[in-house]
Amino acid sequence: MGSEAAGMGSEALGMGSEALGMGSEAARLLEAVDFAARKHKDQRRKDPEGTPYINHPIAVARILAHEAGVTDMVVLQAALLHDTVEDTDTTFSEIEERFGAEVRRVVEEVTDDKRLPKMERKRLQIERAAACSRRAKLVKLADKLHNLRDLNRCTPQGWSEERVQEYFRWAARVVSGLRGSSAALEGALQRLFEARGVPT
Repeated sequence: MGSEAAGMGSEALGMGSEALGMGSEAARLLEAVDFAARKHKDQRRKDPEGTPYINHPIAVARILAHEAGVTDMVVLQAALLHDTVEDTDTTFSEIEERFGAEVRRVVEEVTDDKRLPKMERKRLQIERAAACSRRAKLVKLADKLHNLRDLNRCTPQGWSEERVQEYFRWAARVVSGLRGSSAALEGALQRLFEARGVPT
């Protein structure tokens, strides 16, 4: 009976160690959520409700975890942080210092250079998509998927229906360079493009 109790004790210890590991991963994810929330605190989405901007990176990370089955912490953290450098005063050095070089690299890959004109940024997204790392491709796919679902849900303030359709056409060209990264996300995007009559 004593050895049985000892066995149970070691089993419980094993569970404790596993729980600690999960806790550590959860803590890393929450650190990225907290960082992004503070950076985006004064920003809103362009939908009629003026949704808090932080909802977007959280949704992108959720799509990756729930729809694509992504468990790679670097990808999930990068998803939460993907707009911080582009849209706030965050620097790549700050990302690396807080979250490491791997996360920084993915955030760099998905960040547009705001010093360039908008049309040039959009052109470069199409041109560079195929050369992105798989991690960056996953973040980009989930980002596009959330944005397109949002556009289907409601038209942003000041957008015409033609502008929405043009965004879908542009997104389809970006996504064509990201293929081979996630069948689930690519399938979901394909259905959206087909529903809009957008060639892929």
